[in-house]
Amino acid sequence: MSEIKVNQLGHKAPKLKKELKSRHITMISLGGTIGTGLFLASGGAIAQAGPGGALLAYALIGIMVYFLMTSLGEMAAYMPSSGSFSTYATKFVDPALGFALGWNYWYNWAITIAAEISAVSLIMKYWFPDSSSALWTVVFIVIVLTFNLLSVRSYGESEYWFAMIKVATVVVFIIVSLLMIFGILGGQAPVGFTNFFISDGPFHGGFLATFGIFLAAGFSFQGTELLGITAGETDDPGKNIPKAVKSVFWRIILFYILAIAAIGMLIPFTDSRLLSEDIAVSPFTLVFDRLGIAFAASLMNAIILTAMLSAGNSGLYASSRMLWQLAVDGHAPKIFTKLSRRGIPIYALLLTLAVGCLAFLASFFGDGVVYMWLLNASGMSGFIAWLGIAFSHYRFRRAFEAQGLDPKLLPYKAKLYPFGPLFAFTVCMIVVIGQNYTAFTGDSIDWYGVLVSYIGIPLFVILWLGYKIKHKTKMIPLQKCDLKVEK
Repeated sequence: MSEIKVNQLGHKAPKLKKELKSRHITMISLGGTIGTGLFLASGGAIAQAGPGGALLAYALIGIMVYFLMTSLGEMAAYMPSSGSFSTYATKFVDPALGFALGWNYWYNWAITIAAEISAVSLIMKYWFPDSSSALWTVVFIVIVLTFNLLSVRSYGESEYWFAMIKVATVVVFIIVSLLMIFGILGGQAPVGFTNFFISDGPFHGGFLATFGIFLAAGFSFQGTELLGITAGETDDPGKNIPKAVKSVFWRIILFYILAIAAIGMLIPFTDSRLLSEDIAVSPFTLVFDRLGIAFAASLMNAIILTAMLSAGNSGLYASSRMLWQLAVDGHAPKIFTKLSRRGIPIYALLLTLAVGCLAFLASFFGDGVVYMWLLNASGMSGFIAWLGIAFSHYRFRRAFEAQGLDPKLLPYKAKLYPFGPLFAFTVCMIVVIGQNYTAFTGDSIDWYGVLVSYIGIPLFVILWLGYKIKHKTKMIPLQKCDLKVEK
């Protein structure tokens, strides 16, 4: 029999199993960030803003993500929950905000699964152009479903190795690039910073170009918040969550900054191939190809395939846990609280996968218009979650002080509070508002572009206000915020 706990609304729900180790949660968060944003989109970032502009944009977003991670880490170490920021918003801000954040985040990852299903079929056709897309779709679904159904430990192990492949690729790429930059490999003279200063580099296109990359960089870093979702199934979260927060941040920054710097040095930002989304000319492929690796394109294709499997794997895990916690908190039907004998939220898992598959099928109707709208609506969800994390942490710490609790009770303290959450909230809000600023800069406002880019915001507001009006909720006074930790 599973252990039983009584949640804040009074009904019983079985507990998830705490089988994730420190190495698992570190790699899950790391793997959630390293993907096509680095392997493919980094080239376009350099081409559009120059190497200097790309480095500045990714560095600033990286600093913002650091503060977000420390905010989430402080709350997750003190009060581990698979509902993560949804639970924290419910306890420290307003149940309506927690409800909206939870469903918003579940939807985000469910649609992401659909996107990965589409992408995997395209990746496999690189090697097997005449093969059936349906075949690869079924294979992908079976793989991620199997890893998630076996146990949380099997999910953790699979994600650990998926992430390890990506990490090893980036490390090898950085080492090889440095050797080529100094003329040790590649049979060419040292290039140094020559390519940084050609044309109008290193800041090509000025402020607006760098700002545009600033927005794109935000998407690349999404996935780091997965660390908060894993807290509910982590053994010794007070020790392992802070450890993961520290290691993940520095690895992400080093990987992104060093990789972008290396690409900027080796490939002129004026090279039109950097703007292509074709794997055969991704910046990583171009560098490996320049080294003389004949199968560079196939190698990167295999690694990007791993990234797709990793994203689908993590998406199914994160969304099923969020739906389970929503059900535990009374924000979703109770059937989704049901756990298998292995401690897996089975119905939450199956519904999430079904929604992902339905969204994928929508890509075949009406030239994919429905599918593109679904994707655009989910694109804003990650930033909304980040805003929720920053605001919830600010309220959490203020409630801690208002109730006379000593911050020394916290297993992990976020750095530079209150500057950290306030800075992260401000930067996130700039990214959200500036999502499609070009729609407002033409001769007339591009209303269709505005609707496509910002559709996620009204959907979130409808969830938030709908719950607030129905249940007549109000912002919780600081003295009444629920800071009790279940043992």
